[in-house]
Amino acid sequence: MFAKLFALIQYPLPHHPLSRVMYWLTRRRLGAIKNIFTAWFIGHFRVNMTEALEPDYHQYPTFNSFFTRALREGARPIVSGHNEIASPVDGRVSQAGRIEAEQIFQAKGHHYSMRSLLGDSSYAKFFTGGEFATLYLSPRDYHRIHMPVSGELREVLHVPGRLFSVNPATVANVPGLFARNERVVAIFETELGPMAMVLVGAIFVASIETVWQGEVTPPSRNGVQTWHYPMPEGAPIRLEKGVEMGRFNMGSTVIVLFGPGQMRWGAEITAGNAIRMGQLLGLQTKDEGIRRGQR
Repeated sequence: MFAKLFALIQYPLPHHPLSRVMYWLTRRRLGAIKNIFTAWFIGHFRVNMTEALEPDYHQYPTFNSFFTRALREGARPIVSGHNEIASPVDGRVSQAGRIEAEQIFQAKGHHYSMRSLLGDSSYAKFFTGGEFATLYLSPRDYHRIHMPVSGELREVLHVPGRLFSVNPATVANVPGLFARNERVVAIFETELGPMAMVLVGAIFVASIETVWQGEVTPPSRNGVQTWHYPMPEGAPIRLEKGVEMGRFNMGSTVIVLFGPGQMRWGAEITAGNAIRMGQLLGLQTKDEGIRRGQR
């Protein structure tokens, strides 16, 4: 009952104005106020600062610089096998499985359209019957996003929308949430064919960034905006497995999509399980099929 009420009261909230206030506050150099709040945040959410490149929270000039902190070298080993797909984030598996009839499973009783999620990307057809994984980042998690496999950027879309919370209670009670919230869709061409990485905004997620474009949100736009790569005046953008591709300024959710017959999820990638950036997310099956056919 409480979860339904929590979801219901979010509908009338001014999502974007509240998030813009958070954007402003988290970038202010507030000195002692910032330090007191950050100390509370670390204790309340049990943030492991020994993994951070800078473990002393006093050294971060703003709360946002603390929240998007880098990790020390070696804190997140990246799976290195040629057929191994790495988790792009620290977080928890919300759902993972097959894209059935262009529908993605959100929670019990709720599905949403894969094409709506992708903002009618020109690549949407490649994911019909493919695989998806929805990965939720809690406030305690590392909030930079990394490449699951190596790939070359083909398309980026900014899809405007609401900013509902993406915590489990809201996901279970707001129909089509991930296709309703503001999001950034990045399409890469990889050895597994097209791969989509969908960075979903949420209330108080004041900004989504990519390493090649910087801040994509804010500002919010009235319609879907699309960028095609490589740009006529630019070189191709290729990112290797494990390197940073973007970040959330405050927490949210990443949805990863692959085409049919290209991969399978690891045994640990089931709803509710924790996952860390760099650990095994799945295995390439394209080469497995070729090898089986050669026997």
